[in-house]
Amino acid sequence: MTATHAPARRTVFLPGAVDDLAAAHRLVSCGLVDSYVVYERPGARWLAANVMAELVAGRELVTATTAGQTVTVPLGPRPIRCLGDLAAAWPPAWRAYGYLAFELGQLLHGGVRPALDGPPLAHLVVPELEVQWTAAGTTIRCADAELLRRAVEVLRETWVMRAAEPAPLPLAPPDDRDRYQAAVADATVAIARGRLRKAVVSRRLDVPFPVDLPATYALGVTRNTAARTFLLDLGGRRAAGFCPETVVEVRRDGLVRTQPLAGTRPAGAGGAETRCLREELRWDPKECYEHVISVRLACEEMRAVCDYSSIAVRDLMTVKERGPVQHLASTVTGRLAGGRDPWDALEALFPAVTASGVPKAAALDLIAGLEGGERGLYAGVVCMVDGLGDLDGALVLRSVFQDGGRTWLHAGAGIVAGSEPAREFEETTAKLRSAAGCLVRAAAAAPVEVRR
Repeated sequence: MTATHAPARRTVFLPGAVDDLAAAHRLVSCGLVDSYVVYERPGARWLAANVMAELVAGRELVTATTAGQTVTVPLGPRPIRCLGDLAAAWPPAWRAYGYLAFELGQLLHGGVRPALDGPPLAHLVVPELEVQWTAAGTTIRCADAELLRRAVEVLRETWVMRAAEPAPLPLAPPDDRDRYQAAVADATVAIARGRLRKAVVSRRLDVPFPVDLPATYALGVTRNTAARTFLLDLGGRRAAGFCPETVVEVRRDGLVRTQPLAGTRPAGAGGAETRCLREELRWDPKECYEHVISVRLACEEMRAVCDYSSIAVRDLMTVKERGPVQHLASTVTGRLAGGRDPWDALEALFPAVTASGVPKAAALDLIAGLEGGERGLYAGVVCMVDGLGDLDGALVLRSVFQDGGRTWLHAGAGIVAGSEPAREFEETTAKLRSAAGCLVRAAAAAPVEVRR
């Protein structure tokens, strides 16, 4: 697909820090946009709304639409590379936002293939409207003059979120406990037989009441200590997440970084209790083993795309608090080798070792057999990427998912030799609290007020 020209964008800058959460909530709720991705990383939040160009990966084909042209090509054995090649047709000044579903990893690593009749495996869009909030102010870019005018009109107001109360949700139904603990037991048998060293086994929890996702996102941002947060509505797939780690970060100068978190304890009530749990985590042989083999695999994967001498592990097994839990954390860095680009780095590290297992191919097969259904967006990636060499991909954990009128949560635990089923179930319960603690009922969603 050859490069195409996009309409010129107009830019408006509104100086001064604002309540960007309230402003983003207002924009996605006022009927001005029909699809969107909100993405936050330290220092900035973006809203990408409406579709100017897009890539949609089905189960066998990828459809690329830009500047009125549509091209369909086979997804092939390297689906992420296929996406990157098609994205090369986008002008480099435009940024794309979207997701890669967990099952895309099955195509990368072989084994059990995803069903042919499921939802998209990836969806990336170049937005018609892009808003960026920083401490300096709000930047609005848009190719449509009328949409730009209306968006600026909304954003010139001062929007303030009123407090919302989360709805309670039981997190440990007895049937879920029995099923999950049986799955963990099966995983430990497979590990003992030498099939693999680690598998992340997860469970899904349905939410039995309607949820206001934008309000849940706004509340969850204030209640979680996330590495990245996101809110999206693309093609009927909706989610809000408070991601504990990144799968991959690539800078324009070629620096690559991944941040595996593995090994978990509750955060506790603070003070002496939190410190005690932190020390217990640091010295637990099972948790340390789970973390180190995850970091080792991340290093091996980085060698496929980075200069060997540039790969380094930094801050080995520090402890990071992520809402109601704390994790062992490390950072693996490298520099892209010649001829490699951000899509190659994403391909090498996807799906995250901390949401799949070691080795990945065997872990993916075991997960498919034990969990029965597809994970979808859970344990996949929500990302932003541009043609100048920047890519930022968040691991989709601690999230709320909606599709087809249903709402659910999802959480897993890393299973290794020595894992105890009851303890792993409790770990999933603690992780579920990150999202469950901010669920806002649709009928009880707090409005956004304007203060002139």
